[in-house]
Amino acid sequence: MAQDQTHPLFDKHINTLRQSVAACEARISWSFHPESPAKRGDAGLAAGREAFEAYRDASFYLDQPGVIGRVGAEQSPYGLPLNISYPQCSADALIVAAKNATSAWVDCGPDVRTGVCLEILDRLHKHGIEIAYAVMHTSGQPFSLAYQHSLAGALDRGLEAVSAAYREMKQVPGRTQWEKPQSKGNPLKIEKLYTIAPRGIALSVCSATEPTSLSWPGFFASLVTGNPVIINPHPSAVLPMAMTVAVARMVIKEAGFDPNLVSLLVDEMGNSSAAMVGLRPEIRIIDCSCDAQTSRWLEENAHETALFTLKSACNCVVVDSTADYKGMLRNLTFSICLNSGQLLATPRLIMISREGVRTPDGTVSPDQFGRDLSFAIGKLLEDPARGAELLGAIQSPDVLTSLEAIRDAASNEDSGTLLRDTARIEHPLWPAALMATPLLVRQQLTDSNEFLNQGLGPLMFVVETATTAEAISSAERIMREKGALNFSVYTDSQPLQQLAQGVAIRVGVTLNINLCGNLLPLHAEAFSDFYASGENPAASCSFIDAAFVARRFFVVQTRRQLA
Repeated sequence: MAQDQTHPLFDKHINTLRQSVAACEARISWSFHPESPAKRGDAGLAAGREAFEAYRDASFYLDQPGVIGRVGAEQSPYGLPLNISYPQCSADALIVAAKNATSAWVDCGPDVRTGVCLEILDRLHKHGIEIAYAVMHTSGQPFSLAYQHSLAGALDRGLEAVSAAYREMKQVPGRTQWEKPQSKGNPLKIEKLYTIAPRGIALSVCSATEPTSLSWPGFFASLVTGNPVIINPHPSAVLPMAMTVAVARMVIKEAGFDPNLVSLLVDEMGNSSAAMVGLRPEIRIIDCSCDAQTSRWLEENAHETALFTLKSACNCVVVDSTADYKGMLRNLTFSICLNSGQLLATPRLIMISREGVRTPDGTVSPDQFGRDLSFAIGKLLEDPARGAELLGAIQSPDVLTSLEAIRDAASNEDSGTLLRDTARIEHPLWPAALMATPLLVRQQLTDSNEFLNQGLGPLMFVVETATTAEAISSAERIMREKGALNFSVYTDSQPLQQLAQGVAIRVGVTLNINLCGNLLPLHAEAFSDFYASGENPAASCSFIDAAFVARRFFVVQTRRQLA
């Protein structure tokens, strides 16, 4: 039967699988993929850069069915001309091809599928440098972050998804013999066979700012559980996902299966097929990490699918007291500046009591805290090379437009007070890069604050409250209404820490207490940290709990009575 089949790729990666499953169970510090590109050596870096350059001014080849034309309008946020076109395929053709490819993929069983998925991860790692450059020049991430977060971290999350799914599937035996004694005569004997069955075709709707790290977990969770996957990349960040599809199709074909288990559905700029395709009856799983509007529309309309969404978050910070004031400022400024605030987990709102911040050297007033935070940002970015590598480039020009509108309002004192102005700066290596320093605005908190609806970008708000308890209470309301991935609190008060813990449990956010230095609140380590909870509007799922993988398959029983 299917559950008993083996494959050389499973044997090849069995040790990796065992280690990763053990790490999932223990939630320990473990990473299979090195975070530093320096491990590749100079020759490996040069080869990867050369491989990336080969994609430019070219037609990306994918042997997919239903090609109706070619599209491609990606613009590198760094100003590097890309000029890449991709095959535009009919959604109907991709769906039919995926359905036809499913049967053998289901029959081979969890072990074989796991082996193939682990090989895909291994191949993606081998193409790591070129994928990191692709992420850099589509999302705007600096190269170091693109490698660490969108390659190594994303690969670890993909491996975690495969391991978690394998663990869930293997809890069901492939075959068992059921026997029940009878009062008279021979006992009842039944052979029972259990088959892991997929829900159906999965649609992956990808992010522009974090294309791989937010998409690979769902992609691998769906594929390993037997579901074919259609990847729908954001039109401005196609290349990293096209590379993913190309590698996956090659491995699947070499393993003896139909490569149409994985395909790429590319949209023209300004058009999205996610809504239209997502409601097709053949689509049974949707992973959506693109804009909040599309995610909300799918949540309201795609009721027949297993839907996993990630969208914008209003991550809050409450500052009450600290034993390391400078370390706290370093932590906050680094978090604000990293990738120009374009990561979903970036802190967005700092809340501080009018009573000030208690430190070993005395109480710091809210006014002084604002000045100190502004100075710390400037100090961090004063070295142009270091600042550019930290900020990266801004993915969409719309972010700059929004930033300028908020700055103008704050400058006129119509909406808040300007603590630190934003400024366009030039990248030392990429003069045409879209770059801006963070904007820091002081606000009064009201029920109609428009700033609570701001999306990603180099933007931070400082809000005063009467007391720290009020700050924590306000943070709870904001995070429940707007959604959040993490909640940071700086206090040496045990009662306040317990109050914050209660908020985190009620709202469903990761709580960070007194993080200083380089331990950032936006860090979420695979195999140890859960990314999101699915309990507030920022996300309807968690990377990676049992529900994230188990909702992608079901179990079919076959019962045969034995003589």
